Amino acid sequence: MDKERQQKAYKNYVKQKTPVHSLPANMVKAFVTGGLICVIGQVILNLCENAGMDKDISGGWCSMILVLASVLLTGAGIYPQIAKWGGAGALVPITGFANSVAAPAIEYKKEGQVMGIGCKIFTIAGPVILYGIFTSWVLGFIYWILRMAKIV
Repeated sequence: MDKERQQKAYKNYVKQKTPVHSLPANMVKAFVTGGLICVIGQVILNLCENAGMDKDISGGWCSMILVLASVLLTGAGIYPQIAKWGGAGALVPITGFANSVAAPAIEYKKEGQVMGIGCKIFTIAGPVILYGIFTSWVLGFIYWILRMAKIV
């Protein structure tokens, strides 16, 4: 009987401590956050094009500015708060990738340049880079085969 009471008390404790998330609210937050990042990117793109740059150059500048802003906000401790509130909306765009590279570098800098930053910088981003390159290689190979077969 005592064991049953302990289990019931433990279940109640876990229920109290487990955070309750609202899926619709999280989806709206992610949509708003990702949308704002995209709006900022579009503003940068438009400013670059209005400055006389062609579309490709404007896209490059837009990407670089978004990555720089993300790294600076990560260093200031702001981007993690944005990501906590916005969830996937902040983690999926290019800014989230820059954050995933910068955050371990900042966290492990106290361990030194080589063993800290050098070893830990790609802890999160490494698998993304690896699978991104591998997937693009596989798709490129398939495309090459289809071109050789004159299907594409």
